[in-house]
Amino acid sequence: MGNSRNQGKGNMKKNKPFNQKKKPTQKIAVDKQVKDPEAGMRLNKYIANAGICSRRDADIYIAAGSVRVNGEVVTEMGHKVKLTDEVKFDGRRISPERKEYVLLNKPSGFYVTGSLERNNRTVMDLIANASNSKLDPVGKLETSTTGLLLFTNDGTMAKSLGSTKTRVRQIYHVTLNKNLDQEDLDRIQDGKVILEDGKVIVDEISYVDNKPKREVGIELQSTKPHIVQRTFKKLGYEIEKLDRVVFGGLTKKDLPRGRYRHLTKQEVINLGML
Repeated sequence: MGNSRNQGKGNMKKNKPFNQKKKPTQKIAVDKQVKDPEAGMRLNKYIANAGICSRRDADIYIAAGSVRVNGEVVTEMGHKVKLTDEVKFDGRRISPERKEYVLLNKPSGFYVTGSLERNNRTVMDLIANASNSKLDPVGKLETSTTGLLLFTNDGTMAKSLGSTKTRVRQIYHVTLNKNLDQEDLDRIQDGKVILEDGKVIVDEISYVDNKPKREVGIELQSTKPHIVQRTFKKLGYEIEKLDRVVFGGLTKKDLPRGRYRHLTKQEVINLGML
């Protein structure tokens, strides 16, 4: 099965001498403005924080009528908005919150969604220190399923990757309750397995090298729910272990089980092109 490499090195920042006391005070004011939904923020800053353009260019777009706040066109310079307001730039809703993308190598036994009343362990516990923003998982993995799970506060990206119409390359390492017959492997490869929501199309399926024939690798681009589990169940097999080792070009390289990392800029760009 093919693997993709992810490379990214953090940039080391040189320590700068502390010259003025005003700088940290100003930063605190900015942070409060972003985090406090009741604090007003200048519209041009809101647009700049959303990564659209600079504040100066934002003023030009505002004057041109390209920005709507709560459905109304705003052309006033210095207009202030709250985080609870709906701001649209050229018809697309924007947010001043920095978009973040976190990749987790999920262990078994953690719920993707769980009942707080029952004190279930959830994947949110594992990424609790990853960000100050609210990050949501992209798609779902069953509690027993392990492997790659992406989190983000980028609603547009999450919706796209979670759509059944989006082709997201995924590779799973599957351990079955018994050896997979060659005939059944060929049926899966040839697209002859039909489920209630249509034919199962895979890019590749093969036995794992130097392992019993109950361990297979399967590559597909479908985001239909439980597609792998339902495929093998249709043929009379039960899955004992299921590990997602590749998701949209992202791999588990240098990411131990239970750990997370932030995506590189290039990885985010690549995901946006799917």
